[in-house]
Amino acid sequence: MATTTAVPRKLWEHPNPRTTKMWEFMQRINKKHQLNLQTFHELYRFSVTARSDFYAELFDYVRLIHAGTYSRVVDESQPIDAVPRWFEGVRLSWVENLLWSRSSSDAPEHRGTQGKEDAKVAVTEVREGASEIRHVTWAALRELAATYAAALHAGGVRRGDRVVVVGANSVETLAVFSATSWLGAIFSSSSTDMGVQGILQRTVQTNPKYIFMDDAALYNGKRIDLRQKMSELVAGMKDCDQFAGLVSIRRFQNALDISQIPKAQTLSSFLENRSATVPPIERVAFHEPFLICYSSGTTGIPKAIVHSVGGAIISFLRESYLHDDSGPDNVMLQYTTTGWIMYLVSIGQLLVGARAVLYDGSPFQPDLTTFIKLISDQKVTKLGTSPRWFQEIAKAGISPREIADLSSLKTVTSTGMVLPDQMFEWFYDKGFPPRVHLSNISGGTDIAACFAIGNPLTPVYVGGTQGPSLGIAIALYDSLLPPGPGKEVPDGTPGELVATAAFPNVPVFLWGDKGPAGSPGTKYHAAYFARYTHAWAHGDFCVVHPVTRGITFLGRADGVLNPSGVRFGSAEVYSVVERNFADRVADSLCVGQRRPQDLDEAVMLFLLMRPGCKFDRQLVREVKEAIGRELTKRHVPKYVFETPEIPTTVNLKKVELPVKQIVSGQIIKPSGTLLNPKSLGYYYQFAKVEELVGPKEKL
Repeated sequence: MATTTAVPRKLWEHPNPRTTKMWEFMQRINKKHQLNLQTFHELYRFSVTARSDFYAELFDYVRLIHAGTYSRVVDESQPIDAVPRWFEGVRLSWVENLLWSRSSSDAPEHRGTQGKEDAKVAVTEVREGASEIRHVTWAALRELAATYAAALHAGGVRRGDRVVVVGANSVETLAVFSATSWLGAIFSSSSTDMGVQGILQRTVQTNPKYIFMDDAALYNGKRIDLRQKMSELVAGMKDCDQFAGLVSIRRFQNALDISQIPKAQTLSSFLENRSATVPPIERVAFHEPFLICYSSGTTGIPKAIVHSVGGAIISFLRESYLHDDSGPDNVMLQYTTTGWIMYLVSIGQLLVGARAVLYDGSPFQPDLTTFIKLISDQKVTKLGTSPRWFQEIAKAGISPREIADLSSLKTVTSTGMVLPDQMFEWFYDKGFPPRVHLSNISGGTDIAACFAIGNPLTPVYVGGTQGPSLGIAIALYDSLLPPGPGKEVPDGTPGELVATAAFPNVPVFLWGDKGPAGSPGTKYHAAYFARYTHAWAHGDFCVVHPVTRGITFLGRADGVLNPSGVRFGSAEVYSVVERNFADRVADSLCVGQRRPQDLDEAVMLFLLMRPGCKFDRQLVREVKEAIGRELTKRHVPKYVFETPEIPTTVNLKKVELPVKQIVSGQIIKPSGTLLNPKSLGYYYQFAKVEELVGPKEKL
């Protein structure tokens, strides 16, 4: 990719940045440290060069409910792979900070019981197509959490035990999460559309006390009976000695009969057996586990990533208050399943006192406009979605701002995959009100936060993300160098995203790992620290714009294309295909092929055609010409083929690495996280591509 200093089109900037929380926070730092920070990038530089000062100020600003005090924020001399502890001496609880507020008169060590007003709606649960809407107040949510906590306590759950939910983004799932935290136990979740093996790959690792599971699910307007899946899960837990049983959650009006499922009971029965007295909220150390998330596991067993309660809370509040300018007046709708890190974002809005809209179902049912009208009806101020949703709406010729009143909407975040440049322009030119802040973000499950994110102090330009996340020191390293110290590449040159210093939400360990977290020989070290000395290798291939300082994600570093030594990301190719052929091509997959006998890498592009559209030599020629014209001749794939299906995770992220391995001659075992694992079988034939492409096919 050639270095460029051309400034992309500016699309948005905050009308009055000095009214934002980020500006307010920057003035606090200026006053306390006698500085004169004036821009986002000056604030970012301070946040990563004076980490203890930055996080100490943040700790006071976000007003955590906690007990104890700390004498040191962190030992800054320890490298990131030492996984140093933050705010030692502080104890706190996720559920307490989620459902209560600290009053202005409280001493820091005392819990406030005011705020997050009792009668005000905290959560709105919406079923697909707005077919059913349920409002729950703060008072009712706290009562639910207490009731579930008493039942879990009676069922033997104690601090450090694991509790799993396989369910929808519902009030019941939230109640189980809250109650688990109440007892100091550890929560994890999977979505109901995940395959049995995918769920078991996660769940068996952590040997949970209970699995809570919806008895039915809603998929594209159809109700799905989940009892067979329940039975298979219980059978798969036979070697887990801590497993006490499965609790069936009624998802629709009538509960399904689960009497034939071993070790299963209904939620109502489970709650009836609760303790008469609600146990006290268990505050745990800042660094103690409260949540287990899982890597995508597209090529093997998913990593069980353990997040600390303090790290997750302070990181979420840093992003919500400072980057998103959120507060109690917000209404947040994050479209997500419970099997993705964005579920934490969905319910985490309660930390700032905002109302969370929990949506269960497809945003495309019963038609493409229903979800948009819901955003208007619920007066959503912040919408979290994905490029796929934008693309489907744009392809249908729908303009959300023309069919619904979006006057309440302030921010729209996009994540899950790279947002193409043309979607930025569609968003402002045709899709949404020009005053709305489009915040393209990227980070992930690994850190339960963002590496790159929006902010209210710099403009939004076409392409990429606005910049880095405060308090997280990142750089781009030359990924062609062998493992070792690593070398930073200049702005404008693509490189691999790394974190160079510790931050609070670095995972505390991987569940079941051997040895101290981050030390050589552990799964943790192999996953993140084996590549570069004292740096977290995140696996994303990116470039920083030398003028705007925006960060553009070009694809996964392990999927970087490298024909003849020219390195580029698959997202660059996808962008050309989407921009020029969206009327004929529904989706595409671009991977590199390098078999043991190959001297160089060959780029393969697979096209999924729209119904009724033909894949032929003329289309192949047009696609290659467009890629050569808009990128470079080196970007043009050697092979272009049609595919009947593109493998994706259950969260609809397309997965490249398994296909890359298959076409390069490897035999792989599909992960249970794939929505369509059988789709991989199609790609094995391309390991012998020469047998498929004769001389007449060479274009």
